[in-house]
Amino acid sequence: MNPRSPRSPREPTGAAQNGTTYPWMRFSDEKLLDLRLKDLGVRIAATSLEDRIEELYDNLGRRGLRFRPHVWLSSEWFTPKGVPGVAAPFYLAHKRLMRLERNLMLECEGGSRQECMMLLRHECGHALQHAYQLHRMRSWQRLFGLSSSPYPDVYRPDPTSRRHVQHLGRFYAQSHPDEDFAETFAVWLQPRQNWRRRYRNWPALSKLEYVDQLMGEIKDRPQKVRGHRKVDPLDSLTMTLREHYAQRRSRYETRPPELYDSQLKRLFSDEPRHRNCQRASAFLRKNRAEIRQLVARWTGEYQYTLNQVQGDMIDRCRELKLRAAGPGRQLLMDFAVLLTVETMHHHYSRRSWIAL
Repeated sequence: MNPRSPRSPREPTGAAQNGTTYPWMRFSDEKLLDLRLKDLGVRIAATSLEDRIEELYDNLGRRGLRFRPHVWLSSEWFTPKGVPGVAAPFYLAHKRLMRLERNLMLECEGGSRQECMMLLRHECGHALQHAYQLHRMRSWQRLFGLSSSPYPDVYRPDPTSRRHVQHLGRFYAQSHPDEDFAETFAVWLQPRQNWRRRYRNWPALSKLEYVDQLMGEIKDRPQKVRGHRKVDPLDSLTMTLREHYAQRRSRYETRPPELYDSQLKRLFSDEPRHRNCQRASAFLRKNRAEIRQLVARWTGEYQYTLNQVQGDMIDRCRELKLRAAGPGRQLLMDFAVLLTVETMHHHYSRRSWIAL
């Protein structure tokens, strides 16, 4: 599962990470949202993100690979099709922007060193695939499938499958052949990862062994695709931060609230004999953050998505006049399981990990 980054301490009111000050550092969230992305002016140099990129290069060097993907700032994580490089989200270049990300999306993807490295290794897998056009190899296709297969709008993973590695969470390797390779490569690249022991007796082990062999074969070969082309670099993006976050939030669609009725009625009560018990809606609001964070750890799901589903369920409990009858801790755990099941039914493929 994806590790969740802890909240960062408040950044100092003086210079930014790289010693540069920006007028918007003291802006309120509302005022900051009116800025265009291109006007932020942030750079990778002298930030913690630059340190992470250098660590990625060190990981590659220790594996004997000369490949070094170029990295640039954009609106989010992605690796453009045919480009041997990686776009990273702008907010990782400044703590004030990371705080805005958490305020609006409830988390900051890549905000911790561990999570950032996991994402960089994954995206590096896409970039390396493009650089050496690995998806054109018959051996690659036999193991991972056809890269030309369309990405699904929705995929329903099998949590019990052992044919795929588990790296970023959401069983994302199951969504597409390119993601299967990128996740396998990331596991292989991770330092101090005993993948032979971890995936012993898993069919996924054959993919890791293939990657291990393939990297040994290509490490001294010249790249088939070179260059430092950047797609949607930050300094070209004219949308405001407000427009950017409105677009991101629109992706997290949830089911109609009425579809939760049967499950909620099994968990909470609408019987007259329980009318003096606490309202289920009040009980869930009180424990909302704890439940959301618990399920996020279980599933790797975005807290923003979980918060949306929780909100729909809480509203529905209020409309149905349900009561929280029974031990509070058990109800909390049972509801967390219900929320887990509902989110596992709706895994949406995302632009940020798709090789565009």
